[in-house]
Amino acid sequence: MDRTVGALHIYLTVMATNSTLLCIHRDPAQLTLLQENGYELVIASNGRDGLRLLRTRPVGAIVLEYHLGLLDGAVVAAEIRKVKPQLPIVMLADHLELPEGALKSVDALVTKSDGAHFLWATIHFVLNVKPAKRLEATLRAQAPIHVRRPHSSRDWVERLPV
Repeated sequence: MDRTVGALHIYLTVMATNSTLLCIHRDPAQLTLLQENGYELVIASNGRDGLRLLRTRPVGAIVLEYHLGLLDGAVVAAEIRKVKPQLPIVMLADHLELPEGALKSVDALVTKSDGAHFLWATIHFVLNVKPAKRLEATLRAQAPIHVRRPHSSRDWVERLPV
């Protein structure tokens, strides 16, 4: 398979993200905007149930409430990273003041006061924009040197013989 076909395959694989979200949240009614915008929600009300569901259902990303009761969201996020290290995790918290290291295993933090639309935009970003940017950087690095021109196209035109 040549490089172009391989890159297209990778691009389409990245863009065909799973629109199922595992939501580990005490009040899933706060997440209805995600469902209204096309995401399928798999709901768990505590960390233990969330980890069990993660092992049995394919999901594209995790929405994880920080304050879950016995297991806080940071502990659950660390466990998720052990099982599925590439899976995007969006932490949902009451406020920005969290203990040191609480965000070590998450990709994004959204406060509840930011609102449901900001949560939706963040989910969209971690599922679509972030992987596409990573892929673009990888493809750019793999491009042959003659394809990557350090000068603008105008410089090239000016060097043509008349």
